[in-house]
Amino acid sequence: MVLRFNERRATEAATRFLKLRGGRMSYLKLIKMLYFLDREALLRWNRPVTTDRYVSMDNGPVVSRIYDLIREESAPGTDSIWRHYISAPQEWEVALLGDLEPDELSRAEEALIDEIYAAYGKMTRWDLVRMSHDLPEWQDPNGSAIPIEYRDILRAGNKTDSEIAAVEAELESLATTEAMLQPA
Repeated sequence: MVLRFNERRATEAATRFLKLRGGRMSYLKLIKMLYFLDREALLRWNRPVTTDRYVSMDNGPVVSRIYDLIREESAPGTDSIWRHYISAPQEWEVALLGDLEPDELSRAEEALIDEIYAAYGKMTRWDLVRMSHDLPEWQDPNGSAIPIEYRDILRAGNKTDSEIAAVEAELESLATTEAMLQPA
């Protein structure tokens, strides 16, 4: 079960982190902050904020589609909302390009972003990498990438098998509903 990636939500979350940081941030740090955001939202509310997919990579868990948005140039003829508001990386950092008014994020999600930033914002990207290596769902991929499923995070957060099944059923239902509402 995979939720449809919502680039606008992901961009809104990333721009809020960048605003809190003064407009620039190491993209590795941004990726970690977004992962911690989704992880905490999943454990608290049974659904992530960015709707990204997660993988274990050498530097810890990664929000994979966001990583692609940061590292790759947009394909010709596509209009990436990310590229309108967040720069391509320069010297390992991304910068805020404009002010994106949030209309996808709830107040609770915005407050959680602020909370995550307050907890981790003063740490270096390498502190966050070390910390993410201690997360139970992370596996050393030895230069590759290993998918991290919602159940891996929920299990690491001490959810029971029945709680995990209920969350997965709810997310499956949400994914099905989203798929039915998408234009053909």
